[in-house]
Amino acid sequence: MGREFASAAARWFHLLDLDFAPGIIAAADVNRGALEWFERNVPTLKLAAMDYHELLASSEIEAIYVAVPHNQHQQIYSDVIRAGKHLLGEKPFGIDLPANQAILQVIRENPNVLVRCSSEFPFFPGACRIAQWMREDRFGKIIEVEAGFWHSSDLDPHKPINWKRQIAINGEYGCMGDLGMHVLHLPFRFGWKPLNLRALLSKIVKERPTSDGKLVLCETWDNAILACEVLTPDQHFPMTLSFKRIAPGHADSWFIRIQGTSLSAEFTTQNPKQLRFLPYSPGGPQEWHVIDMPYQSAYPTITGSIFEFGFSDAVLQMWAAFCDELVHGPEMKQPLRCALPEETFISHQLFTAALESQRTGRTIEI
Repeated sequence: MGREFASAAARWFHLLDLDFAPGIIAAADVNRGALEWFERNVPTLKLAAMDYHELLASSEIEAIYVAVPHNQHQQIYSDVIRAGKHLLGEKPFGIDLPANQAILQVIRENPNVLVRCSSEFPFFPGACRIAQWMREDRFGKIIEVEAGFWHSSDLDPHKPINWKRQIAINGEYGCMGDLGMHVLHLPFRFGWKPLNLRALLSKIVKERPTSDGKLVLCETWDNAILACEVLTPDQHFPMTLSFKRIAPGHADSWFIRIQGTSLSAEFTTQNPKQLRFLPYSPGGPQEWHVIDMPYQSAYPTITGSIFEFGFSDAVLQMWAAFCDELVHGPEMKQPLRCALPEETFISHQLFTAALESQRTGRTIEI
């Protein structure tokens, strides 16, 4: 993901009419080979360090993007924030709820530092349009919501085990912690915070080979389905959230489906140019419409509207949102912000409740 961000910086001229631009001037990695990639490919690089504290000591660095295993989040994120560097960090913002709470406490102690969580899905044009319709209050009364992130990269039982299968590094959440904010960003932003949940967690491949072929236990969850009840001041409806590492035929399929009394809509990255929606007036027809979404992103680009939006475009848009908020604060150029630290806290509450629900077989209040 560090290389994705460096590539996005190299494409910054792809964005139109912005009065800010990031420059990648430093990189840190304990892997010397990974650092060499940055040295070869990033001409603006001034510092390549195997100790991230060298980045924290540099007066030239204003903001840092951090992508490390979950067990390192609390220490590194806290160090970055205390050093006065603005932070865009990967989910889940801590290996567990206590680690997340510790990070949020450091944020409260350093109110002048901007801290946000990485989540690309809302920046796809179809998802952006749904967010716009939500701001315009076009859905009426919400009937039901479904959101998920499915992929099949772990379907092969011979795939070697990695750190995401180890509780000590990934955390007990398993797929929920790693995939979670991609699923939760839009529902949380719309104010849909679960009142309770019933979880169904699955371990499908229970052993995987190490690099030398020895079979070892997979400790974390492959798939998770959370059936939630959402209660807001004027809404009460069910919401189903699903996080799947093993979903045959899917390759990073992110989706959201919203059913409402005035408008229903659904978008999935399986069909990134298509948005399905059903406008409804009492007594009128119930007809689904499908439109090819033009390349209309949160931040305008040089790309013509007839072309297709992709993951690297979403990374660029997300980073633009982070930089925009850093430069302009609440006066940023468009309303879609990156995921908030407070939203990561709600996600940890959700995942902690899901583990308890799985253990007890009960619905858990949040």
